[in-house]
Amino acid sequence: MDSVRILGAFLNNLRKGNRQGGSTLTQQLIKLTYFSTSNADQTLARKIQEAWLAFQLERKATKQEIITYYVNKVYMSNGNYGMQTAAENYYGKDLKDLSIPQLALLAGMPQAPNQYDPYSHPEAALERRNLVLSEMQKQGYLTAEQYETAINTPITDGLQSLKGSNTYPPYLDNYLKEVIKQVETETGYNLLTTGMEVYTNVDQEVQKHLWDVYNTDQYVNYPDDEIQAASTIIDVSNGKVIAQLGSRHQSSNVSFGINQAVETNRDWGSTMKPITDYAPALEYDIYDSTAYMLKDVPYNYPGTNIPVYNWDRGYYGNITLQTAIQQSRNVPAVETLNKVGLDRAKGFLNGLGIDYPTMVYANAISSNTTESGKQYGASSEKMAAAYAAFANGGIYYKPMYINKIVFSDGSSKEFSDQGTRAMKETTAYMMTEMMKTVLYSGTGRDAYISWLPQAGKTGTSNYTDEEIENQIKTSQFVAPDEMFVGYTRKYSMAVWTGYSNRLTPIVGDGFNVATSIYRSMMQYLSENDHPGDWTMPEGLYRNGEYVFKVGARNNWVPQTTQQATTEAPTTTTENQTSVAETTNPNTPQNPTTQNANQNPQQNTNPQGQQ
Repeated sequence: MDSVRILGAFLNNLRKGNRQGGSTLTQQLIKLTYFSTSNADQTLARKIQEAWLAFQLERKATKQEIITYYVNKVYMSNGNYGMQTAAENYYGKDLKDLSIPQLALLAGMPQAPNQYDPYSHPEAALERRNLVLSEMQKQGYLTAEQYETAINTPITDGLQSLKGSNTYPPYLDNYLKEVIKQVETETGYNLLTTGMEVYTNVDQEVQKHLWDVYNTDQYVNYPDDEIQAASTIIDVSNGKVIAQLGSRHQSSNVSFGINQAVETNRDWGSTMKPITDYAPALEYDIYDSTAYMLKDVPYNYPGTNIPVYNWDRGYYGNITLQTAIQQSRNVPAVETLNKVGLDRAKGFLNGLGIDYPTMVYANAISSNTTESGKQYGASSEKMAAAYAAFANGGIYYKPMYINKIVFSDGSSKEFSDQGTRAMKETTAYMMTEMMKTVLYSGTGRDAYISWLPQAGKTGTSNYTDEEIENQIKTSQFVAPDEMFVGYTRKYSMAVWTGYSNRLTPIVGDGFNVATSIYRSMMQYLSENDHPGDWTMPEGLYRNGEYVFKVGARNNWVPQTTQQATTEAPTTTTENQTSVAETTNPNTPQNPTTQNANQNPQQNTNPQGQQ
């Protein structure tokens, strides 16, 4: 079988299905070589340019030569350019020696090489290959017998290991995938098929250290090799992504595969509370101090008879806003979202780069969405960028992977985000002060570093009762996801942990992995460059361990010091901690903290997270 005829047959079919109906193979070659592939750039003027250059090329080269140019130039995923190179690296053979289904796979890849990569997306690759085979039969290149044999051939037939095929270190793979995406978003050009130099924001030393933290036992006590992690580290002053890694023990056979660090398909639990509930409440003057009194009592989701449970199925009674965050109580979070209102909360989140198709009250304690699009919900990238606004005084910066591009004509362009104000400086400071206590007195004590001023929040997702009963089948406390988002004055870091199969639960020491990864990285980032503490802005004053807005109202009632458990815990045997006793905010006192070695309440109820 002549490989060129196969390619030509399929490319002819592609030509017929072009979006504007007038693009020839030669024009596609011209576009790949010289022009942007962005939809926004597909103007009449650009099409005329493409047609003119294509006409000039066709005067000088035969159609066979043009096809050959295309075949030798086109990107084929996994760092391979040209179909001959792909044939050698994928199958260990010359292009002319490949079987019909192997050739059909390669012929189908150019339209979206990473999407149809047989290593990382075998199902999509199979569907695409079979489409090529179908068109070949319709055009008379295959007999019915050849077609049946080919479509019943496994997509993995003949594929060999891709070890050593990448020309960059494996620890950069996830990061470079996001670079490629951002280059195309910002410029319309495909980095892999266009001659340009791209300068990134990655700190390779930090990226390599994160890789070592993930893939060795030197820094974190992992329960097994299967537990996964995904994290993003951002410079809070400008939004530059200095490091990102989407999994542990990445396969060497896959390039630019799924990067969990930017995926929004897992629930970020109680890490949503600061940005969804409490920061908006401070921003819109619903609450005016960190000592504002809230009620942790039996409560239903607004407009329903569905109760909101805390992780322990108990209630603290009267507690301060600071305690509600520190101990990650669910009831005050949902009630706060009700006071803020869904529309205002959604608008506030939009200002931090997070969106939902429709917000519901469960989003007070969860990032789950009604639609699966990546633009909705939360990821380590989105959470690190959102919390960075707390760290820098209220400015949101879009995550930036690229710093500068030098184009093939010698021109260059620098890239940065100017930032937008997402919240008042007072809001950011008050949230930081409260989230500091999460690390030394609350649920995030495993992330505590005595010499480093930092703040953060834990998160734990949950299984439904049905999943526990029918699939998980255990009485011990388990969860599908455990997260931590924290920051200093210089860096923000978000960490997700869990198993690729959501129904494989985190148990025991697995709940400490997220905070351990965070602590290891923040120690590394800060040991030679202490970032210092935050300075209280104008418009606030301190009284004891609490921070008040000037003119704050006094809604003080005695804080409950015992839990009034109304329903025995059914999902955990974890030791419980008491709420720190407080005094009237009008009476100055020294800050009080609980023993930093006390066991933190890391776990959640069947609806909520810590």
